[in-house]
Amino acid sequence: MAEPKYRIRALHTDSTITVYQAYAPHIGLPAARQGRFPPAWQRDRMTWLKPSFLWMMYRCGWGVKEGQETVLAVEISREGFEWALEHACLSHYEHGLHVDRATWKRQLKRAPARVQWDPERDLRLQPLPHRSLQLGLAGEAAHLYADEWIVSVTDVTPLAHTIHAHVQAGDLDAARQLLPCERPYPGHHGMPAHLSR
Repeated sequence: MAEPKYRIRALHTDSTITVYQAYAPHIGLPAARQGRFPPAWQRDRMTWLKPSFLWMMYRCGWGVKEGQETVLAVEISREGFEWALEHACLSHYEHGLHVDRATWKRQLKRAPARVQWDPERDLRLQPLPHRSLQLGLAGEAAHLYADEWIVSVTDVTPLAHTIHAHVQAGDLDAARQLLPCERPYPGHHGMPAHLSR
């Protein structure tokens, strides 16, 4: 069966979902130690959550890009994640989904969260035909994320480096076995209708 173009795939339990972010060590390492972001983490800036481990690897270059050397697996409540989806707006205008461009711009300005769909990646970080969710949080959503939704924060930089080493060695089977088990997120292919295109 073909993979739907738009679907959330993530490591999740009955009550949590794991998302990935990458930071400079002065933010990432204290966050992993303390289970919450340190004061240096800016709540007033938009922060992007990525349920796809491999898309995070594409974004941070397996944890070697400057300012993204610490890769975090952030386990958050599904209740919080779903609140963000329900209050999100697509990051781009979609004819037929939005009434008009002006209405979309007003919705985007008001929304505390935004959704962007980018091509999912394979182990060599090449684009796949289906899309991966990026969830941007700002304002109220960013504060809720940092202060209420986080269940745990884990430094997965060593895992990223190990998987990358297997890929570089051409041992994709060994690399694949170490990937987080990302499954379709429950309900409507894991995506509210107002964000599914």
